[in-house]
Amino acid sequence: MRTNRVIAATALVAALGLTATACGGGSSDDSSGKSGGSDKGVTLTYWASNQGTSLDNDKQVLTPELQKFQQQTGIKVKLEVVGWADLLNRILAATTSGDGPDVLNIGNTWSASLQATGALLPFDSTNFTAIGGQDRFAKSAIEAAGAAGKDPAAVPLYSMAYGLYYNKQMFAAAGLQPPKTWAELDTDAKKLTKGNVHGIAVEGSNGSENIHHAFVLAKQRGSDWFDSSGKPTFTTDANVAAVKQYVDFIADGEAAKGDAEYDQNQTITDFATGKAAMMMWQSAATSIKSHGMSPDQYGVVPVPTATEGATGDAGITSMVAGINMAVFKSTKHQSAALKFVKFMTSTPEQKILNKAYGSIPPVTEAQSDPAFQTADLKTLSSVLANSASPLPQVPNESQFETTVGTAIKDLFADAASGKSVTTDSVKAALQKAQSQMPAS
Repeated sequence: MRTNRVIAATALVAALGLTATACGGGSSDDSSGKSGGSDKGVTLTYWASNQGTSLDNDKQVLTPELQKFQQQTGIKVKLEVVGWADLLNRILAATTSGDGPDVLNIGNTWSASLQATGALLPFDSTNFTAIGGQDRFAKSAIEAAGAAGKDPAAVPLYSMAYGLYYNKQMFAAAGLQPPKTWAELDTDAKKLTKGNVHGIAVEGSNGSENIHHAFVLAKQRGSDWFDSSGKPTFTTDANVAAVKQYVDFIADGEAAKGDAEYDQNQTITDFATGKAAMMMWQSAATSIKSHGMSPDQYGVVPVPTATEGATGDAGITSMVAGINMAVFKSTKHQSAALKFVKFMTSTPEQKILNKAYGSIPPVTEAQSDPAFQTADLKTLSSVLANSASPLPQVPNESQFETTVGTAIKDLFADAASGKSVTTDSVKAALQKAQSQMPAS
């Protein structure tokens, strides 16, 4: 699944020192190169990220669309769906081996880190014009496509946002309304925890999930994880408090101790099968449905804030989640690759693909389709537009995901084992994580 990003620290550290070499594995029969011309007969290699319930499910969703593209353009697309556990490392290896795809999906939080390698084609005004223009995309999605002040390293393909999912029946039976503040959530979670049912489920061993929630909780406290120069500031009081608040879901018994080991989307399974009353997740409708839970059995509201109705940073309830589509700079088939990106981000395809995956189209024209007017997606669309913030777009963001994500995983393990998690122990863990970061 898209959120299960197991990232190897050594490969990530190496990324910043890489200079892109020959990449792009498409067919050699493209005589048009980067000049435009006819691209008929070209074969592009495309690495798609795992968005559906399985790799095979992704192939079922994408294959008809790729065939449609071939019929329209004469350009064939060789598809490989890559799981999140392998995707980033394979991308990094491709920047040096020369054996990589022409077009690929990347998690949008990696945009600045991969941009720093120099391997990806910048989407300047010319390349944006080739795919229909930058103004077609939601502003928040573009902001998560590369470092500020630079041409985006990719374009948005699927957008997502976090919401608080709650079991309507459990809340009604307990006489509760969905919480709007963290104090309300803590009270509700404790009240809903009975026997084998817990108030909330968390994905304690999933580094990316840990980072996403720690980012939001720190943002609500007015803190970022890097300063304006890109230097890590992991040990601020606000960051320490944010991590402790998140880990305390297990420490205080609101989440099951076993959640500390979750890293394969077991949170969704527990929620959909009635083992947890709440979860914080990004665009989960398709996965919930696959477990047999119908849309009328759950609701989605924005993630709580410290005070009801908070605005500005205090009102941030989600990171800008999503998948971007990139082109290797040294592809032999840039013209064909841009045509493919244009096709995948066209309004008709945005409707088809995002409907299939339960995500939100970053192309604003597609968002008016009835498929995206369900109660949950309307809530998440509002979050994305009004209370979401991109993760730090700095070159070392990927290392941040690795070091801090692992630190939180270890703290969850401590909480599950009964070891006391204190402000001091959290700060020590974040200090260790910061010491592992490469120089900015």
